[in-house]
Amino acid sequence: MYIAMNRFTVLAENAEAFAEMWLNRDSKLNELDGFVEFHMLRGPEKEGQILFASHTVWESEAHFTAWTRSQQFRDAHAKAGGSSKKLHEGAPQFEGFNTIQHITN
Repeated sequence: MYIAMNRFTVLAENAEAFAEMWLNRDSKLNELDGFVEFHMLRGPEKEGQILFASHTVWESEAHFTAWTRSQQFRDAHAKAGGSSKKLHEGAPQFEGFNTIQHITN
């Protein structure tokens, strides 16, 4: 499995709008081969900023790469920069991980 994460630093005053943007987004992920699951995570608040992370699980890194080159990816991200107000600080920080162990219940 492959886990793709993007970390976002969001000012506390923008947290509600940022969360709503993700909750109302049509991600198109379920249209792609190899997609397993998605989580949008809200982390701790520190010094007026909240850490959010998008967490996507894929069957393989190749499936993730195919997603980033797909029309569904372009459609899902078409409005990413279109807001009149940027809701997060700086650029998202991407992290990709290949699974070396997986334990389930």
